[in-house]
Amino acid sequence: MYQYDQYDHLIVRERIAQYRDQVRRRLADELTEAEFLPLRLQNGLYMQRHAYMLRIAVPYGLLASKQMRMFAHIARKYDRGYGHFTTRQNIQFNWVELEQTPDILTDLASVEMHAIQTSGNCIRNTTSDPFAGVAADEIIDPRPYAEVLRQWSTFHPEFIALPRKFKVAINGAVEDRAAIAIHDIGLTVVRNDAGEIGFKFMAGGGMGRTPIIGSVIREFLPWQHLLTYTEAVMRVYNQHGRRDNKYKARIKILLKALGVEEFTRQVEAEWVDLKDGPETLTTEEMQRIIDYFQPPAYKQLEDSDVVAAASAQTAGNKAFANWINRNVKPHKVPGYAAVVLSLKKTGVPPGDATAEQMDFMADLADRYSFGELRVTHEQNIILADVEQSQLFALWQEAKAHGLATPNIGLLTDIICCPGGDFCSLANAKSIPIAAAITERFDNLDYQHDIGEIELNISGCINACGHHHVGNIGVLGVDKDGSEWYQVSIGGAQGNKAAIGKIIGPSFSALQMPEVVDRLLQVYLRDRFEGESFAECVARIGVAPFKEFVYATPIAEKGGRLVGEDEYV
Repeated sequence: MYQYDQYDHLIVRERIAQYRDQVRRRLADELTEAEFLPLRLQNGLYMQRHAYMLRIAVPYGLLASKQMRMFAHIARKYDRGYGHFTTRQNIQFNWVELEQTPDILTDLASVEMHAIQTSGNCIRNTTSDPFAGVAADEIIDPRPYAEVLRQWSTFHPEFIALPRKFKVAINGAVEDRAAIAIHDIGLTVVRNDAGEIGFKFMAGGGMGRTPIIGSVIREFLPWQHLLTYTEAVMRVYNQHGRRDNKYKARIKILLKALGVEEFTRQVEAEWVDLKDGPETLTTEEMQRIIDYFQPPAYKQLEDSDVVAAASAQTAGNKAFANWINRNVKPHKVPGYAAVVLSLKKTGVPPGDATAEQMDFMADLADRYSFGELRVTHEQNIILADVEQSQLFALWQEAKAHGLATPNIGLLTDIICCPGGDFCSLANAKSIPIAAAITERFDNLDYQHDIGEIELNISGCINACGHHHVGNIGVLGVDKDGSEWYQVSIGGAQGNKAAIGKIIGPSFSALQMPEVVDRLLQVYLRDRFEGESFAECVARIGVAPFKEFVYATPIAEKGGRLVGEDEYV
């Protein structure tokens, strides 16, 4: 994985010193909160409902075991013993004290980490496929290109005060596991007819108040021009993106207003003066970065050597067999597998991990996966390089620490933002809804019968829980000063990305488990064999789901029934 060079160390060291003085001045009332606001945001520090929240960057979701141990240290020393892994492949600490934040950043720097550009109107943490480098369907490893984008975008003088935040995702495989279609820029690796490597370039995707699937503005961009073309896109956005209304400030609004053809024309015109400039990537520069991502020292194994042993272990152990089926993924190297550690155990907020679990995951990485971990945008953790012969031992250890729930891709593998329990922007709580749904469907046999399904929950329209692309999406809304929940269905991420459609009037918190139950009943009743939830919705439409959900009132204790007369 990438190691800091002298420039990285210098940038981070100088930023911490600058920030430490800014905190000192704020605590001494030499800076007002309004003056301090943009300064703290540049360092990933938010003020939430109860305390400050610090968001730490995990570039393209990749972690060394020592970095995970640092998270455990921060959780113990500066927080309340846990952290929250996010859909940006980052981690957040929700209970930090302002005066301690410079010390946290100093501790992070000791393991080559920072919180720079995890907030504010800048280019945020670039995300990628959490199975990068090991996926069997990979064209090339996208991580070196993600790293190039990170280096290029950090403190880029043109793009530190954009009209709005800006998110980039890159995928290097046939299957999109980076949700590129819902990003401001989405890149996927492709080969042209001559076999040359390049990128299909999408722009204008996003969620929030105006969810939009991105548009392809270039079918093939030679890899040498990754930065020059990205800069051309950024310049068009920076010049013409709206700054008078933050709700209309994202690049998706600009692209929609101009139209794909005109937006692309302006980008191409801007690119003319950039395409052969100093930011054109060279083979030597890319090789320098690629060298940081060389494969680990794999053993010479054969899948056939371990299949028989694994079959014997799973034959009499249903729990282990379920875990193998859901949490163990194929690997391109014979004899190895990628393992997903589930952070979705019943009774635990999705994405949360205790300091003890973080230390334990770091230990697992050292013993089973060459000291490396990945954070997924579904808020789980991956050990990417596990010998198949060690899966049973790993499962036993992970199970003992609450990290082996065999629910990856199933109903209770819920994506969920912190919501109103923490976030000052939220209209409603997210975590209790996730907990109630998980408890209602805490039957793995039933979940396996349903099959793969994505349920995503956001506490507000900012969509940090990616509810727009959930097969079932739940959005917290304010209705007459109370917390209610709007439901959409048919959303999807990946190669068939789609925005879900709202089924009707909103529901109370107590009604939500029954709402999900009724949606699932329609799916199980009407689906074709092998048909996914999103495919079923696309085929039969929203009407059958809506009709069944609202056919009879959904009772709640001490509350009122949902009405048919208004939409929130």
